[in-house]
Amino acid sequence: MINDDGEMESEQRMDWQGQKLAEQLMQILLLSFAVVAFTTGYFMASFQMMILTYFGGVVLTTLVTVPNWPFYNRHPLQWLDPSEVEKHPKPPPSANSTSKKKAVKK
Repeated sequence: MINDDGEMESEQRMDWQGQKLAEQLMQILLLSFAVVAFTTGYFMASFQMMILTYFGGVVLTTLVTVPNWPFYNRHPLQWLDPSEVEKHPKPPPSANSTSKKKAVKK
């Protein structure tokens, strides 16, 4: 977002580890609810109960994984200021990595 001074405000966004955690939680929860829904539907002999149980699991999984909860932001990235980038230029590419090519066998 841009504040009144025309500068970018820093928003708390989900970090890389948070995205990985959200993905893992989604997979675990959906699989767990699929097993629970199938078991419930089988023992109750009700396809409707199976679908409702799984739908409830999907809704719960969505509520856990989609919002940007604070526990997804435990490892924020530290970006350099543009002035710091000028002080620390990128190192030149290594001569060994660019000039040597792998030999192709025929």
